[in-house]
Amino acid sequence: MEMLVASAIGAMTTAGVYLILRRRSFSVVLGMTMLTYAINAFLFVSGRLVVNQPPILRDHSGDISGYTDPLPQALVLTAIVISFGMTAVVVMMALGAFIEGGDDYIDMPEDDRRMPPLHLVDTTDEPAPAETEKGSQA
Repeated sequence: MEMLVASAIGAMTTAGVYLILRRRSFSVVLGMTMLTYAINAFLFVSGRLVVNQPPILRDHSGDISGYTDPLPQALVLTAIVISFGMTAVVVMMALGAFIEGGDDYIDMPEDDRRMPPLHLVDTTDEPAPAETEKGSQA
């Protein structure tokens, strides 16, 4: 069971990283979603894989093998809410870029890649501050 879950988490992480490295914004959003699923599964599994056990103790006998750790479950619920909000923001940013640019490619246009020429300041006409002080003292 643990090997199956670990393989699924690894596959989701691999797919998420692959999609994030693509050059289209829709693929990036899907990749972030896949990474979120992988992280949520990892957090949920960190509470031990126990089947048909409650997340609370029923008796105070000290036997802790009869329950599931509730903290990872709470963390996963929090992570789901945060990832939903993050995905909504990223989708709105991608939609705005699509509407403004006409496509969903992430690379910059050629005009934006060229850096304007730098203007150098010519300081050869002005004397150095140390020379002016020596010249005024003499």
